[in-house]
Amino acid sequence: MTKVSPSMLSADFSRLGDELVRVEKAGADWAHLDVMDGMFVPNITFGPPVIKAIRGRSRITFDAHLMIQSPERYVDAFADAGCDMVTVHCEAEGDPAEAMDRIRERGMKAGVSLNPETPTSRIEPFLDKADLALVMTVHPGFGGQAFISDCVPKISWISEWAKRKGRRMEISVDGGVNSVTGKTCVEAGATVLVAGSSLFKSADMASQISEWKAYGPSL
Repeated sequence: MTKVSPSMLSADFSRLGDELVRVEKAGADWAHLDVMDGMFVPNITFGPPVIKAIRGRSRITFDAHLMIQSPERYVDAFADAGCDMVTVHCEAEGDPAEAMDRIRERGMKAGVSLNPETPTSRIEPFLDKADLALVMTVHPGFGGQAFISDCVPKISWISEWAKRKGRRMEISVDGGVNSVTGKTCVEAGATVLVAGSSLFKSADMASQISEWKAYGPSL
């Protein structure tokens, strides 16, 4: 079934641990942790100390999305904080490939992401190292943005690449995901739906997650 990963960026930060328990009880597969440094994106969120502080509240998979420059500098910190997966951006300054190697050395799964304006040619060199490819369908930095439909062909391209290579890779989509856009993404090849506003503002998060899980099978 399709995996659902609520974006904790839309949670109530004053009670982040309780919000984590809430998404786990609602049936979420992963918790998506948006880490922003104010440099790669024009916003600052949280880092390893906060993640470590809430790790003990839940056994759900921690999927850290690093929207930061030079991610290779911080891999060990996120591993020590208890992350299960760490995704870096192919556009980031520094050495994303080195970061991905270190992520896997530390026993975590490695992901690579691309922004809406980035062509798939930029992410392709990193896919052989990736357990997950994350397609941004909004401009990273802030929640609540509208879905950019022009990004959907990137999902299909990555799905076809994985099939050609015989790779079992998760394809995640982040940004503007709701019941309509989420189904479109799954039909294009997405296996993981990341959503913030549409889940945290839902009157019944559990029902919403259950609906999305039924959209289609993972690769």
